Amino acid sequence: MYIAMNRFKVSPGSEKDFETVWTSRDTFLHGVPGFVEFHLLRGPARDDHVLYSSHTIWRSYADFEAWTKSEAFRAAHRGAGQNKPLYLGHPEFEGFEVIQTVKPKS
Repeated sequence: MYIAMNRFKVSPGSEKDFETVWTSRDTFLHGVPGFVEFHLLRGPARDDHVLYSSHTIWRSYADFEAWTKSEAFRAAHRGAGQNKPLYLGHPEFEGFEVIQTVKPKS
């Protein structure tokens, strides 16, 4: 499994607009091979920003990499630069290979 995350430092007062951009857009993820699930996470507030992260789980790194080279990826990210005023700097990408998963006992 592979987890892909982008961290955003959202300007104070722009949280609602940032969330609306994410929750109202078409992700183009449905039906992409290897896609497992997506989460938009709101983290702690600091003096100059509120931390957010997009968190996508993939079956494998190869599936994630194929997504980044697909037409669906280009469509999902078309116009993303228009939202730049909502956050500070560039999003910070972090990718993780899953080493261990613990699930509740059934």
